Amino acid sequence: MNSNNETFEASMLRLEQIVRAMEKGDVELEESLKLFQEGTELIRRCGKLLDEAELQVKKIMTAPDGSPVEEAFTDEQ
Repeated sequence: MNSNNETFEASMLRLEQIVRAMEKGDVELEESLKLFQEGTELIRRCGKLLDEAELQVKKIMTAPDGSPVEEAFTDEQ
């Protein structure tokens, strides 16, 4: 799953699969290393996709007069 065309959701799904496989603890060392490397690549890709999405949201937001408005993202949990 190293394609640059993978969606964020597909990348996250694969990352979840990797985590589950590694948490089981029954994967051989060599395979664990391969999964770890794939997982770190997926994390980087997802981070990049999120950064790009944030930039798009900032571009879309506008004030009532049509001028652009930039608001900081907050974690409202």
